[in-house]
Amino acid sequence: MRRFAAILLLGLAPWRSEAQATREAAAVTSLTIFAGTARGLYRSRDWGGSFELVAGRSPGDRLEGLGGVGCILPLGPQVLIGADSGVYHSPDFGETWKRVATSGPCEALLGSRYPLADRTLFLGTPAGLLRSVPDLFLPEDTARDFAATPIAEARVARLDWPGPKLFVATSKGLFVSSDAATKLVPVGVDGPAPLPAGEVTALVVSAFFSADPALVVAVDGAGVFRSSDAGARWSHAGLAGRRVNDLIWLGPFLYAATDLGVFRTEDLGRNWVALNDGLERRAATRLLFPLAPASGADAFLGTDRGVFWTGDGGLHWRALGGSLAGEAIRVLATFPQPDPVQKKRR
Repeated sequence: MRRFAAILLLGLAPWRSEAQATREAAAVTSLTIFAGTARGLYRSRDWGGSFELVAGRSPGDRLEGLGGVGCILPLGPQVLIGADSGVYHSPDFGETWKRVATSGPCEALLGSRYPLADRTLFLGTPAGLLRSVPDLFLPEDTARDFAATPIAEARVARLDWPGPKLFVATSKGLFVSSDAATKLVPVGVDGPAPLPAGEVTALVVSAFFSADPALVVAVDGAGVFRSSDAGARWSHAGLAGRRVNDLIWLGPFLYAATDLGVFRTEDLGRNWVALNDGLERRAATRLLFPLAPASGADAFLGTDRGVFWTGDGGLHWRALGGSLAGEAIRVLATFPQPDPVQKKRR
């Protein structure tokens, strides 16, 4: 796998005081941070300074019975969430909501890279992978369910769809489909360098997959593995013994959110550096760089006990208080969605 050519000056920005962060946050008015927990959907409109529980307003569905939120998909003004009680759609940046499907709970939610041309939507659940009927997430749609796919009786934790291939990370290994989940086959089970058996807990795929078919996955307990040929051959990339809950590519860096905090490598996994100053040995669940690639040094981290923020690419972390302090964070998201092509430009 070729290294990225983009150079991001992570780690060079000085650590900012809380007062400085507050002043700078006031200038950021177009970004909202969403957080999903077992108690519902939370939203911050002041750069993580405070989070509010989203209840939904009229006209629209109230979210009191939403349940736990496991996945969030922002698409400009349209926002989709997957919760214990189903899939909900907002046409106005999360102000009003409508339940559009009863399928739930949800652990992964993914649409096409080109949603205006292809409105297919995939839902990963603890019991398998579901696929939407056409136009499910349009605001004028009535509630309807997803259809089953060949992956059943397996927890689906992550999805990536570089096109035309769809990759599905499950409790029974990694699967791939070339026809939008009509047929799915296991990845990396044969050959001279197979992927170890086990639950695949994290997945990240090259943004230029057709020209550079690279992907990285985490297998629970076995560590991180990478492939440069669409999963035919795999090599170990470190973090053995760790549970990796999220993987993020940012320029030349690969970040891992693990059960022992955050780690980063810039040499494809040969060496990992722990970035845990201020995390107090928190288990990291989700990692979000909301301003990438323009200002990739700012990041939010979901943990087993609240949300943390960094202004220097992870060298230092600060706990964000408010209503999410002590909450287990299942997912973080923002809009506009970070452009994966720009974020991983080589």
